[in-house]
This record gives sequence, structure tokens and C-alpha cells, in this order.
Amino acid sequence: MVAFPAGHDGLGVAQRTLMPWLRSEQQQLPLSFSFSQDRGQRQSAWQEAAAQVWGYLRRGDDVVFASEGDVSFYSTFTYLAQTLLTWHPQVSVEVVPGVCSPLATAAVLGIPLTIQSQRLAVLPALYRVAELERVLDWAEAVVLMKVSSVYPQVWSVLQQRGLLSCSYVVQHVTWPDQLIYTDLQHHPNLELSYFSVMIIQVAANSLG
Repeated sequence: MVAFPAGHDGLGVAQRTLMPWLRSEQQQLPLSFSFSQDRGQRQSAWQEAAAQVWGYLRRGDDVVFASEGDVSFYSTFTYLAQTLLTWHPQVSVEVVPGVCSPLATAAVLGIPLTIQSQRLAVLPALYRVAELERVLDWAEAVVLMKVSSVYPQVWSVLQQRGLLSCSYVVQHVTWPDQLIYTDLQHHPNLELSYFSVMIIQVAANSLG
């Protein structure tokens, strides 16, 4: 059984990625997860997903859960696994490491994410620009995920700090329709998708 997060409208990202490698005899299990701000709704969705997976595990089937990126890095897998293990501690969970989006983004840009003793900050979501201001005061490298909804505000902060030329955005990293934006001085009004990552090199990556 191959499980993955269900898409909200059609195939999800993980399912689309898997399609070329799935065999016809393999069963597929799309699992619905809630992204509501209401914890009760999210927890209910985790429990429903865990119950579906347990239905296959208890009869002796193996279940693989596929997720874009790495399942230990801001992944829905965490909630599924924790719920399953709370209910059924005897379940054996094996985690196979993947490549998370900040590392993939640095790779396609051809830049190191961090070097030497540089401090790295990852902001999975940005609700107040003040949060970014505070992070820029102490981190040498910053990754912003889900940057699309706050891009204009972030651009303004980077302009004020003189960081536009050392900031990068990659949309749909590693996908066929991947887009790369460098030197953001020329891109004040980008309309980005949800799957966009920004890297800010606050300190120059020098080997000295």
C-alpha cells in the first residue's frame, strides 16, 4: 500500500511525483489532512488518516507514506506517525531520509546554504514582518518557506537592509516548471505560487 497526502484539487504533489514509478498492482491510499488553524479539526484529520493506515497494518500489510521533501522536515507524516504510535506502540516505523526544499533550493541555485559556523534560520511561515527583522539581526543565512503571501513586505525589508542582491527565490524547485529568480532588485512584484522558497545570504559566503 502506498499512501500520500491527498491533493485539494486533483492529484497531490507527492502522488504526481510517484506516478511514473508506481506499478499497476500497487494500491494507493490518499490521506486527507486539514490545514485549518483550528487544532481540533487538524487532530481529527490526523486520527482519521491514522485509522485508515492501521486498517492495513493490522492485517499484516506494509504501508509506505510518501511526501515531497523529507518526512522529518515540516511534514504531515509526523502527525500521522505520532498518532499511530500513540494508539499502537507496537507499530514499527522506518524513516527514509529525503531532500528538503531548502537544500534542494540551494542546490539548484548552485550556492552553499551555510558554511563554517554560520547561523541558519528557517521560518516555515511568516505572519509578522517584525519576525523577519529579528532573525536578520542574528542569522547569517535565512530560509523563508511559504513566502508567496508576504513577498511584497519581505522585499521591502530586504531593500531597506541592502540584501536584495544576495537573496534568491525558487518556485516549484526540482519540478519541470521550476522558476529561479536571482538578484531580487529586479523583481519587486513577483506573483509566486505556494511552493516557493527564498534564501537570504545575510553574510557573504567567503572561505576566508
